[in-house]
Amino acid sequence: MSVVTPIAGPAAKPAVDPALKKVAQQFEAVFLRQMIGSMRQAKLADDAFGSSATDDFREMADARTADNLAAMGQFGIAQLIERQLAGKGGAK
Repeated sequence: MSVVTPIAGPAAKPAVDPALKKVAQQFEAVFLRQMIGSMRQAKLADDAFGSSATDDFREMADARTADNLAAMGQFGIAQLIERQLAGKGGAK
């Protein structure tokens, strides 16, 4: 009887704590909101239709955009936070 050894393949991803993932994603969204807000402050021209209502709706749209960008995970900030908080930061 021969023993079959498994072929070494890619390492299985460790289980991710859903709460940690959610918090990391929320932090990324907050970071992106701040970044978008800073870009908005660099006004190059006066807003002809500016009002407090327009500003409020623009802020809500920016927040929604930041949430969507964070959910896509393209920036990698949430993944870095997850690794750091899970103790897998690899820092030396």
